[in-house]
Amino acid sequence: MKKTVLSAAFGALALGVAFASPSQAADVSACLITKTDTNPFFVKMKEGAAAKAKELGMTLKSYAGKIDGDSESQVAAIETCIADGAKGILITASDTKGIVPQVQKARDAGLLVIALDTPLEPLDAADATFATDNLLAGKLIGQWAAATLGDAAKDAKVAFLDLTPSQPSVDVLRDQGFMIGFGIDPKDPNKIGDEDDPRIVGHDVTNGNEEGGRTAMENLLQKDPTINVVHTINEPAAAGAYEALKAVGREKDVLIVSVDGGCPGVKNVAEGIIGATSQQYPLMMAALGIEAIKKFADTGEKPKPTEGKEFVDTGVSLVTDKPVSGVESIDTKVGTEKCWG
Repeated sequence: MKKTVLSAAFGALALGVAFASPSQAADVSACLITKTDTNPFFVKMKEGAAAKAKELGMTLKSYAGKIDGDSESQVAAIETCIADGAKGILITASDTKGIVPQVQKARDAGLLVIALDTPLEPLDAADATFATDNLLAGKLIGQWAAATLGDAAKDAKVAFLDLTPSQPSVDVLRDQGFMIGFGIDPKDPNKIGDEDDPRIVGHDVTNGNEEGGRTAMENLLQKDPTINVVHTINEPAAAGAYEALKAVGREKDVLIVSVDGGCPGVKNVAEGIIGATSQQYPLMMAALGIEAIKKFADTGEKPKPTEGKEFVDTGVSLVTDKPVSGVESIDTKVGTEKCWG
């Protein structure tokens, strides 16, 4: 059975290994499981984890699903990490509810499990969460969009380009945050799509990539060609949305906002493709996670959340070259200094 699981995992996942010396490797090993290995956010996360593991003399094995939403591969990766005797797992879950039984299995086996970026559902299904305050990230771009539109915000036509049908917590938090910031009642804060504000044209999923963003934007434009505000789950989806808008001559009169803060995204803000983005810090997220696994292995101590929050907050900044009163932001020059990817 162990051999079958390992074979399936290696066949389904992209694997990268940061090597330590044999004696060190025997002491502490860790796993990083991301949604994909192509999104710059997860590429930077892997770099941060690998660099910190090397610094601390740890062995790191990195896994990634084929696409955003590929939960089966993540389940297989957890099985592999348990079988390998890892001390801890860092995971950005594609299915934040469905992965919970497998996470519990890892915890029962004595592994420290830390959710990165995307909280599990329920939050305490992991030992800790190291993440951007995704609700705040959404609020910032929602507030910025509302202030930028001014009185016109009350008649806006808003499209939501989301992540996957399973509605992972990161997707829900960013959506709900944007609605709160923009002045839309999100109704059930744990669910996407139950809102009744007439300004919402609709939701579509992107799988967090450019092709998905283009297709979702095309679908929503067919529903209402007068869309003038687009909330996107991340900057690759935003780039795809822009291409779809450009194809119909609407790229100049639609406000696109996003979350990520990668270097390509910040560049798109500077060029006016994206109006504003909330920048997060994946390298720090992963590096802190590796440090936490090492500390747990050495002392048995688990990480504690940021004071006043249920998770370890790794920071967020609004990036725009068109600041508005009442919403703190940094410009693209500073955003470029802090960007990744």
